[in-house]
Amino acid sequence: MAKGFNAPMGARNQGNMMAQIAKLQEQMAQAEASLADEKVTETAGGGGVSVTMTGDQRVVAVKVQPDLLTSGDVEMVEDLLLTAMNKALDSSRKLHEDKMAPFANLLSGFGGR
Repeated sequence: MAKGFNAPMGARNQGNMMAQIAKLQEQMAQAEASLADEKVTETAGGGGVSVTMTGDQRVVAVKVQPDLLTSGDVEMVEDLLLTAMNKALDSSRKLHEDKMAPFANLLSGFGGR
């Protein structure tokens, strides 16, 4: 007889569930890793400042139009940078949330989240 053939039905189902959880964990890890390659860019000041951020919340580029720097208004440039960075962070978080939402829904069936 095959090993486990006479095992209670619950034991076989538990093994199947563990395999599904392992597969889900692998898919989640792949989704998380892919976020590092996805980027969002946000601007402030009519495009005078732009910030590009990855899906795992790393700033990869900041651009400031030269005419903003010649104005001499440091406080305005600082405010625009903060605005663009916060917008990029919000967009990156939304990207992360959208990418991971299917897993959160699945995990709720296992008693998670």
